[in-house]
Amino acid sequence: MRRGIVVGLVAVVAVGLTGCSLLRGDDGGVPAPSRTPSVSASPTPTASATPAGQSEAELLQESASPRPPTAEPTQASLPAPTITTIPAGTVVAQGDVASPKGSIHFHYRVVAGKNDRFVVEYSGFTSTLPVPVSATFLEKAPQVGDGLTYLGIGDDQLGGPTTAAPAAVSVPIDDAGYDPSWLGALVTYSSATGDDPSLPVEIGNGKVLAVNPVRWSVPARTTNVHPVDHGAAANATGSVSAKTTAGAPGSYVVAPDDLIADVAARFGISVETLIWLNPSMRVYGNLQYLYEGTTLNLDPVRR
Repeated sequence: MRRGIVVGLVAVVAVGLTGCSLLRGDDGGVPAPSRTPSVSASPTPTASATPAGQSEAELLQESASPRPPTAEPTQASLPAPTITTIPAGTVVAQGDVASPKGSIHFHYRVVAGKNDRFVVEYSGFTSTLPVPVSATFLEKAPQVGDGLTYLGIGDDQLGGPTTAAPAAVSVPIDDAGYDPSWLGALVTYSSATGDDPSLPVEIGNGKVLAVNPVRWSVPARTTNVHPVDHGAAANATGSVSAKTTAGAPGSYVVAPDDLIADVAARFGISVETLIWLNPSMRVYGNLQYLYEGTTLNLDPVRR
């Protein structure tokens, strides 16, 4: 009878994990809990207890219901994380775009907006091509003639064939973060729809029509958040997956059994700061286990 109860519990939890959409990645999968529970095969299994008094079966069940983390009460006296802002209206990049064959022209500029985010303004757009044309920012520049498989940051359709320049448009690029200078190129591409056999291949859907390197002039910022990797420790055994331009840890991949407090301690920051760096982070269990395979941001500029 008890074995039947355990099997039933595992089945229910498995269904819960399958239906959980909050933490689905690009491939539709659900990140595994960072603690891997085990179920005894004995006739009368007894789940081991965690230091917080939770059994592994309870942890498995809780992992199906991710929740926002909470800061450590004992760290309440520590300074709150901060980063200086860029005044709204500050122009941080601008330039003129002309396709290699001269069929497309427009001007762009990136301006600091509200809430420390940015907008790109497009103006003076003209095109003689018989297809709609779009523009987007990418980290790495493709080549003219390539086909885009990722539409980047701030993707916007500028228009089709024109006889006069349309009105200027402003497009948010919120996903660029506090500092958009990691976006290396403004890419202009074809937004042709369908598979029109009459269209030349070079202006088919997704084909790159122009590539312009972006010259950024983002004002320097100051922050009181300076993570330092003190090395793997108990419940913080994941790996640093990226570094900032200054060589500081930029991101961290969660390992099995990682706890939020221990990961924060590994990098010399408070739990509140780790939460501030990762507003969408989720945990489970009394000790706030992190989800295995999750990538945590450690760079305040990329928050």
